[in-house]
Amino acid sequence: MKKTIRQMALVLLALALFSHIIIAQEEATGLPGDNFSLDGALELLENSKDLESFEKALNKENNKVNNLDLNEDGEIDYVRVIDNLQGDAHAIVLQVPLNDKEAQDIAVIEIEKDGPESAILQIIGDEDIYGEQMIVEPYEEEGSGGKGGPDAEYDIARVIVNVWLWPSVRYVYTPGYVRYVSPWRWLYYPTWWRPWRPLAWTVWRPYRIYRPHRYRITTTHRVVVAHRAYAPVRTRSVAVRTRTTKVLTTNGNRTVAKSYTNTKVAAKSGDKKIVANKRTGKVAATKGDKKMVANKRTGKAAMTDGDKKAAINKRSGKVAVSDGDKKMAASKKSGKVAATKNGKKRVSSTTKARKKAGTKAKSANRGAKKSVKKTRKRKKG
Repeated sequence: MKKTIRQMALVLLALALFSHIIIAQEEATGLPGDNFSLDGALELLENSKDLESFEKALNKENNKVNNLDLNEDGEIDYVRVIDNLQGDAHAIVLQVPLNDKEAQDIAVIEIEKDGPESAILQIIGDEDIYGEQMIVEPYEEEGSGGKGGPDAEYDIARVIVNVWLWPSVRYVYTPGYVRYVSPWRWLYYPTWWRPWRPLAWTVWRPYRIYRPHRYRITTTHRVVVAHRAYAPVRTRSVAVRTRTTKVLTTNGNRTVAKSYTNTKVAAKSGDKKIVANKRTGKVAATKGDKKMVANKRTGKAAMTDGDKKAAINKRSGKVAVSDGDKKMAASKKSGKVAATKNGKKRVSSTTKARKKAGTKAKSANRGAKKSVKKTRKRKKG
């Protein structure tokens, strides 16, 4: 009983997840890849006898695989097929001519033999069409268990399909196979082809989404040699790449925010930590700044104190100088006074001496005159 309940719970969970995936897939991305079905292309390849019939099937309206209008002229684009060889590996390109000078790869079907009668295959949607490389491959389910009543456990495993039995695959490996290159180009199309107007997404969506679930998306490149052979011949259009980049830039943020909520929350938490760290760092920096300011202020104060001391020392020196000047001035004044006094003394003493000498000379002259007079009187008498 418990096992039955557990199995029912698992079935309900699987149905819920499947419904969630279908609902998520119903949303249009706005990219050109919305209008081309990769699993539909594989289904047509599986049912085609060769690559020429495969190209014809791709471009038939009733197959509902192609809804592309890359050059935006209001008509469906013609998809041509080109095979590229390298040993036993095939890189079959699905390509749209946009004008007489440009073309754009939509996808590449890569095939390799991995045994005498065994081959593996993948189709890879171009990143300029799907926004990223979209790898789709066929798969089968194999079950084991189921014996021992209704409560017995039954395991299902998905295995990679051997595509050797596909007629188109066997065709490209037949001896004498000539590499297929579509003869059609811009404005030169087969007479049977009539372009039609693209369908709106609401009309196209059921054909794009609800196909037999025999193909799955994977992230692993299993066909290595063919993938290397395709890389040098990949063809891209500048106009398509620019348009896709614009769509991704415009709508990509919304998709990422919806698809990676947990990452976004983690990023927000991380942002908070970063902000907190930034704030802490800012606070630390502010504290450091305060310390630096304080240090600057202290240094300024120290410098101010030093300046004050220097000023004091300068003032002291100036005072000392002033005192010295005063002393020197005093000394000069004293010397001047002394000199003045000595000069005066010298002047006074010289003058006195001169006066004395003059007085003596005068006295002598007077005495001489008297003696001359006396002599004259004696002679007269």
